[in-house]
Amino acid sequence: MKSFLSNTRNAFTLIELLVVIAIIAILAAILFPVFAQAREKARQTSCASNLKQIGTAFAMYAQDYDERLPDRRDLKLSLPGGYRPWTSFPASDPRGAWASLTLQPYVKNYAIWSCPSVAGSAMGNAIQVKQTLDTTLNSPVTHYWLWRFDRAEDPIPLDNFWGKTDFQAVEDLKIANNPQAGRPESVSEAELAVDPYFPKTIPSVPAELKGRAVHMGGRNRLFLDTHVKYFRDIRTD
Repeated sequence: MKSFLSNTRNAFTLIELLVVIAIIAILAAILFPVFAQAREKARQTSCASNLKQIGTAFAMYAQDYDERLPDRRDLKLSLPGGYRPWTSFPASDPRGAWASLTLQPYVKNYAIWSCPSVAGSAMGNAIQVKQTLDTTLNSPVTHYWLWRFDRAEDPIPLDNFWGKTDFQAVEDLKIANNPQAGRPESVSEAELAVDPYFPKTIPSVPAELKGRAVHMGGRNRLFLDTHVKYFRDIRTD
């Protein structure tokens, strides 16, 4: 005769199931932030690649036009929304749709003008950040800022790069002594393009954007010599 115990099926008790669920929950709480950081790091790297390609396109343009940077203030004024300096932040209009059109012969993919982290975020649709190339429903969109092409007046401001050589751009920045642009000593210190960001130290920044940056606590920056570097900014979260 078979014993009673041999016919008994092994099964989890309720307490054991609760312990397993608790362990899974703890592991998820530990690992999810790690996965999120890994995903964000990948997006940051992709963003840096975008900016590198944009820098290369600027350099190729300069080679074809007597070593001068583009002067397309006409596009700056005529693209959807026009030239629109903001009363909050930034106090100018650094949006870059004009550049995506100007450099299109050198960069065929409009997607590089938008960081993967900005799409779908609160910053992605901010009027200070998003700019379309035309008025169609599926128009390409740009999100990067080009601070040194942020105004359209004539004569060209000292701290703007329209139509200048790299050398002249750097020398004019030194003379302008703009605290936001700094006083670069070479093209490797002169910023060309950057991820959008909204410092929490500026009172006029809209509440929904205050302290926001595309990447965790900072942004990628493209310089005139086409190198890209991540900058950590304590003014952003």
